[in-house]
Formats: sequence, C-alpha cells, structure tokens
Amino acid sequence: MINNKLIISTSWLPAIAVFFLGAAGLQGQEIQPTKDTLQEKNIDEVVIVAYGKAKKTSYTGSVATISSEKINNRPVTNITKALEGQVPGLQAVSASGQPGSVASIRIRGIGSVSASSNPLFVVDGIPFDGNINSISPNDIESISVLKDATASSLYGSRGANGVIIITTKSGKKGEARINFNISQGFSTRAVKDYEQVNTDQYFELYWEALRNGYKSSQISSQQAAQMATDNLVNALGINPYGTSYAKPVGTDGKLLPGAKALWNDDWRDILQRVASRNQMDLDFGGGNEKSNYYFSLGYLDDKGIAIESGFRKYSTRLKVNTEVKKWLNVGANLSYTNSLQQAPPSSDSRTDNVINAARVIPSFYPYYERNADGSYKLDANGNYIYDFGKYRPTSALQNENAAATLPLDKNENREDNFSGKGFLDFTFLPELKFKSSFSIDLVNYNGHYYTNPLIGEGRETGGSVTKTNSRTLSYTTSNILTYDKKFNQHHFNILAGQEFYHYEYQTISGNRSQFSLPYYYEPDAAALLGGFSGNSDKLGLLSFLGKAEYDYKNTYFISGSVRADGSSRFSPENRWGTFWSVGGSWKVSNEEFIKNLNFFNQLTLRASYGGQGNDKLSTYYAYQSLYAFYNNLGEPGTVANRLPTPDLKWETNLNLNVGLEFAILKNRIKGNIEYFQRQSKDLLFEMPLAPSLGFSGFQANIGELKNTGFEVSLFTTPVKNDNFQWDVDVNLSTLNNKITKLPKGSIVSGTKLLQVGGSIYDFFIPEWVGIDPSNGKPLWRTISQDANGNTVEGTTSEYAKATKTLQGSSLPKLMGGITTHITYKNFDFSGLLTFSIGGKILDTDYTMLMHNGSSAGRAWSSEMLNRWTPENPNTDVPALSTTTNNWTSVSSRFLYSGTYARVKNVSLGYTLPSDYFERLGLKKFRIYLQAENLLTFYKHKGMDPEQTLDGTTYYRYPAMRTITFGLQATL
Repeated sequence: MINNKLIISTSWLPAIAVFFLGAAGLQGQEIQPTKDTLQEKNIDEVVIVAYGKAKKTSYTGSVATISSEKINNRPVTNITKALEGQVPGLQAVSASGQPGSVASIRIRGIGSVSASSNPLFVVDGIPFDGNINSISPNDIESISVLKDATASSLYGSRGANGVIIITTKSGKKGEARINFNISQGFSTRAVKDYEQVNTDQYFELYWEALRNGYKSSQISSQQAAQMATDNLVNALGINPYGTSYAKPVGTDGKLLPGAKALWNDDWRDILQRVASRNQMDLDFGGGNEKSNYYFSLGYLDDKGIAIESGFRKYSTRLKVNTEVKKWLNVGANLSYTNSLQQAPPSSDSRTDNVINAARVIPSFYPYYERNADGSYKLDANGNYIYDFGKYRPTSALQNENAAATLPLDKNENREDNFSGKGFLDFTFLPELKFKSSFSIDLVNYNGHYYTNPLIGEGRETGGSVTKTNSRTLSYTTSNILTYDKKFNQHHFNILAGQEFYHYEYQTISGNRSQFSLPYYYEPDAAALLGGFSGNSDKLGLLSFLGKAEYDYKNTYFISGSVRADGSSRFSPENRWGTFWSVGGSWKVSNEEFIKNLNFFNQLTLRASYGGQGNDKLSTYYAYQSLYAFYNNLGEPGTVANRLPTPDLKWETNLNLNVGLEFAILKNRIKGNIEYFQRQSKDLLFEMPLAPSLGFSGFQANIGELKNTGFEVSLFTTPVKNDNFQWDVDVNLSTLNNKITKLPKGSIVSGTKLLQVGGSIYDFFIPEWVGIDPSNGKPLWRTISQDANGNTVEGTTSEYAKATKTLQGSSLPKLMGGITTHITYKNFDFSGLLTFSIGGKILDTDYTMLMHNGSSAGRAWSSEMLNRWTPENPNTDVPALSTTTNNWTSVSSRFLYSGTYARVKNVSLGYTLPSDYFERLGLKKFRIYLQAENLLTFYKHKGMDPEQTLDGTTYYRYPAMRTITFGLQATL
C-alpha cells in the first residue's frame, strides 16, 4: 500500500543524500523488475475514507495512508506518537516522554483559538471516544488521514480539524494463523540534560557572587572578598571539602590547594534510571467464504526513566464478521483495556517534580547523609539515611528528597476502556445496500494520589490522600443507505444517512489528611476530611448526511456532500449548522495525448472546497448563564460567573485543496503535490467588559484565522530485483498561520500576541540586547516616543521598563520525514528521519540553571563560566551577584531556534529461511532489533526540541531513547 510516510536513511547525512537520489540517480539503476513489478504496486490502492472505501487514484479528496508495517515496527505505547513524520500536513508533537502520554496532533495547522483543534478519531468506521491508549498498535491494519473538506465533511462538525481513521485487523480467508510477538527493550534519555558546572567551579562562582553582592560604597573589594570567604559555606549550608578546609575558597576566589570534594552525588543518577520495556502480543484469526474472526491479547510494561514512573496495560480484542444470509452481513468488534499509569509530578515547577528535582540540586548536596569525612551515616540497622537537606537553601529544594519519598507515595492513574461496535449490513439489490451501526465507548478513570506521613512534605500534615473517579460514556448510532450503479461508461455512487451521538461525563473527587498509621493509602485511614466535589455533563449531536459521486470513463470524477448537525451546546435558534463539500478529479493519464507521451504511468488532477463547523467549546452549555456555588458562613450562596450568550454559533472552517498525483518511470517514482487553504470564520473570542460589571468578558463569534501551505509526498524504488529492494519515501509540508480578523486591535495572552497579520503563537516578549560591557548588567531594548512623536530606541537594565516586541512564532515553516526500507534476501532494514525547520522555542526550564547567584544552592549551567568579569567584558552572561537582576525573566535571550532533525526509528530484522522454521511447524520466524529516538540533531544542547505547539517548555518529562530486541512468529 502507498504510505505517505518517510522512513529514514541509515544516518542523517545518507538520509539527506537519499532525498536527491530520488530525483537524480534513480534512472541509473535499471534492474530487471520481476513480474509483480512497481507498475502494479499501489497503482490502484484502495483507501479507507468516510463511511466506506475508495480507489486512491480516482478519489477527489486528500487522504494519506499508513500501513500496519509502519506502525508495528515502532516501540511506542500510544499510536499518536507513531504518526510524526509519516503524513505531510500532520504535526504530531510529543511534549512529554511519560509512558502512556498522548502526542498533540494538528492537521493542516490550527483551526481555532478558543475551541478544540484536535482531529476526530474513527475506529472501524465509527467515531471513537475512548482513550487512544486503549488501541494496541498490534491490532491496527491501516491508518487513513483525511485532510480536506471532501475527505472529512461527512463527519460534519466532528471532523472539522481533520479525521484519523483507524482500521483494525480482521481474520483472513483460509487456514487459521497464530501470530506471536515478544520484545524486551531498555530506555534512557533521548537528549542529554543541560551541562552543569562541577563542585569546584560552583564554589568559586558562588564566592564571586557573594563578593559582588557585598561590595558597596562602604565595603571595599578586599573586605568583600574576605566576607565571601568567611560566609561561603554558611550560605550554601554545606562543606563537601571536609573539616580540613573549613574555608575552601580563598580571598583570591580560588579553591585552596589540595581541596577536593569528598563526594559527587549527581541527583540525576538516583532519580533517573535505565528503564525496561516489555511487550507481548498474541493474535489469531481465520475465515472462510462467509465468515472471519480475529482475536488478540496484549501486554505492555513500559517503565519510565524517572523513578516510580511507568505504564502497564492489558488489552484484548475480538472481531467477528459473518454472512448470515446472502442479503445480510453482521459483525461485532469488542475491545477492553486495563491500564495503570504511574505518573509522579513531572510537568511544572512544583518542588516535587521528579524531573526538575534531578536537575536543580547540585551534586555537592548528597542524597544520603554524610559524615564530615565524606563517609555515609548509617542507621541502627546499618542502612543509608536519606538526606532531606534541612540545611539546604530553599532554592536547592530544602527538605525535599524525591528518591526517599516517591517510593512511599502514590501517583497512579487507572483506566478501564471498553469499546463495542456492531453492525447489520443489508443487501436489497446488488447496487442498493443499507448499513446500521452502533458503537459504545466507556472509560472509567480512577486517580489515586497519596503523600506518606513518615518523611517529606507530608510529615508535618500527617500525610494526605486524594481520590478522583470519572466515568465517560458515549455512543453513536448511524444508518447509512448506499446506491452504487454502473451504466456503460457512467458510474454513480449515492449515500444518505442519519447519525446520533450522545456523550455523558461524571466525576467525583475528595481528599483527606492526617493518617494515624503509615502504609495505609485509602481515605478511610485518614482522620481529617478536606475537600469534596463532583459534577456531570451531557452532550447530544443529531446529524443527517448525504453524498453523491459520479465518474465518466473512469477519467472524470465529481463529488458533493452535505451534512446538517444539531448540537446541544448552542441555543435552539442557532443549534443547527449545515456543512458541505464539492470536489472533482481528472485522471489525465487516461487521455490519449498523455498516453502517447509514454512518460506518465499515472497523472491525476484533483480539487475540492467545502465548509465544516466546530462546536468543541470549553463548556457544554455555551449559550446559558452559569453559576458558581459558595459556602457563605455556613449558608449556601450562588454567584453568577458566566453571562448568557444565546447568539453564540458554530465556528466555520472553509477548506480549499488542489492536488496533483503522478507516477513515472514504470512507477519507480510516484508523488503527490497539494496546496491547501483552511480559513476559520466566526472564531470564539473573549470580549472584555468593565470590571465594575462583575464579569471579565463574554464569548462571541468574532475573528478569523487562515492556514495555508503546500504538501509534497514522493515514493521511490531506486532498486528492485529478486534478492534486493530499496524504497525511499519523502514527505514535506509548509504552514503559514495567519489571523485575518480580531474583535479588537490586538490581544496579549501570556507570552503571545494575537493581532491581524500574525499567527496565534507569536512571541511577544522583551528583546534581549546583551550585557553592558562596562558593568556586567543585563540590557533589554526600550522603545518610546519623544515629544514630537518620533520613535526612540534605547536600552535598560531594569526588566520592568523593557518594551515587549514581536519575536517570531513557535510554528515551524517546514516539516517532514524521510523513510527508507531495504530488503536483501532474508534481511530487512527500515528507518525514519523526521525534521522540523523554523519556529522558536522559549526555554523556561533552562532559566532555572541561569540565575545570577540570587538563588543560593541551585545548580548552575556551565554557560555561567562565561559570566561577565572585568577581564571578560564581551559576553552574553551578566556579572554574578547575590542581588537579583531579573535577567532570567522571559525575553528573547532564552528564545531558541526550533529547527531539529531526529532519527525517529531504526529497525533491523532477519527472517529465518523457510526450511528452518517449517521444521518447527512455523510459517514465519523473524528476529529484530529496533531503536526509537536514536539520534537528535539540535543546536541548543540539553533541551528536547519536541515541545508543545505553543513553543514553551515547562519542566516536562523528556523523550526516551528505546532500544528493543524481539521476535515474531507465525504458526
């Protein structure tokens, strides 16, 4: 099958070379093709589209496909993380490496500001509302990504941001087969953490910060130096050099001769680990002329690199299809998944963030208590004693030791996911069919967060526990009538149907504290009741849809669709929205004047245009006035917190797609070039109100947004013969996101500025100028106007006076991937290189290590060795001092290029010759070695370049590099 993916080249330079090879060197290796040649390969591929199938060469919409081979070769816990670099126009960003986390996906840009921009997932033809984690990659047959209006408009408002259709495996006709896959892997950080100064460097640097902080008009440099020497150990709370060096740094700012640190405890060594990953999948299936079945079992245990983190999952699926009568087919697809995610805090600046704690505590603070001579202190049983650092400054996480507390605490998320689908397919006439389907998704979530009463922050409160339960139930019913008829050279396909979607959500949460006994985790064991809350929501969507397709001579194609959605989010007057699409394609390669050229094996032009709505607002009651309830001195109180907005209506996406698909050189080179324009109208914005009215604002449909870009896919086979085949695929996509209308001139939201002509993720922050070489103070740019109205630019060392200006967007200009796949006899090799060019990332994690000395005891980046001194005036790092200078405040100083390339996946396998495994009663036996996130090419060392879409870091769990060995067997 055609795969709009790109699999890498063995390394980064060969991968780039492969890109040019497809255009230049392909013709030079004309090796005798075998009968099943490229001419037949994928030329009439059948793709899964909305409510059916279509031939890719004649389809009027934009669709990309990914086969099971490209999914199964990836050691990922979530299929969203296997999509990056596979489809042009699809941006998959894995902001967190926490096992079990989900990647953020955007198709052809961001279509909304306040409403959701997430695509719709459809599993086996029916929209899916369960956790995407519950779908085992081993169960997937193919993935189709629908990108334009023709492809996704039949899903109406639910497909406004694109559609990802997942087709699960079915049993095949013939003898039953059993497939078994087992793998063992190991994970480490994909990117090394920021480089830090060592203990000796830290003590000399902090001495310098103390001296500079002491210096004043009353205190000379000599006096300040002596004070720094005298107070250094007291300021840091520890002396790792022992009692022989009570004042380890002399008045010259240098470590005393012979002074040597007695320990070097890197907290990353105890809070992070080489993690294991174990996976087993078993499936069997078969069928005959009338029925088929598929059954699978799966187990995954993916430990995280942070201690006490991981993801464990058990999954099963049963899929049965049968022809009950010649006119009736029935089918059922049932799946169940039970998962446990251990997720200690790892995504914000809180003191118990295990990722941040490993980074900000310097190695001269030990994780086990030490004697003055550097030896370990032992308890009565001869065990090490965890050091909680009561003596540490607050900036070095005083009274914290995650290595000690996390094994005693709980940070667990448990989920049960059940998904059930069934259908009845009636054939009234050969050309007239009716299909009735029902799908239900049930997700039950339990969160258990416990802080032990023995040690750590819970000791003073006697420990605490919070339990949260939520239940999500949704079901979809659809009834689809199709008519498909050929008259000579005319072909008609007409579809009409109705769909109903119901969603309900319930949650309850409570907490208690003060445990009388340790090692009891449940709320009943705690004495003091804390908070208690709960709520529920419901949503309904009724839809009517229709589609008509016509083609003449299998050369000229036209299609049109319409869908009406009624959403309970809006008032009855604005509840219904009507969405539509038109499309056409011309298979030019069927024309005689093209055939006579003897050049194109395929040439198709296509275009489509249509409109879709978006109702995915932040509330289920968008048109109503809402209230909050309070306890007012023991009496219940009600306060209005949202004004009614009965005029609120659907956001609208208008999508234009123009494409050219081609194949040349006996299908050795195939490609697709598309231009898209996605315009979002009636965007929801918060209109401000005077604070005296009691409301900050109200939501209104004001604003427009446009995404435009080009997408290119290239599929090549440079070499193919009986023993050797080499395939190289490339995909590229550009994106230009622009706001075209706003309710007012501009809107500042955090570090971003929304204004007409800009993108939704434009950084609006002070511009960093550098360091004043005369005194080492930081400088930011100021922009003001003089009395005559002229613009005056200057600089300031006071951050509060700096002027915010636009500093670029987080959105990349070019994204893509390069895929390579090689088979030689019984060996197979594949690889995927992904890349992103352009865009910026604001690294606020790094600023934690860049303080000027005002955060005593916190780790320092090695970049601080280049700080300003009278001898080093030309630098980008200010002078050290214990007096804060706010230089780590948000500015363009910490804004870095988002351009990177990553060897996302490499796989090497060997299939035993048939005469070997047939002796064992096997049909196939393969061993393989895989690597995920093998290499990352990025300039700003220490930061993982895969960040959130808005381009701001937030102390997140880093991506993991996973090396996996496994075997696959078929009976």
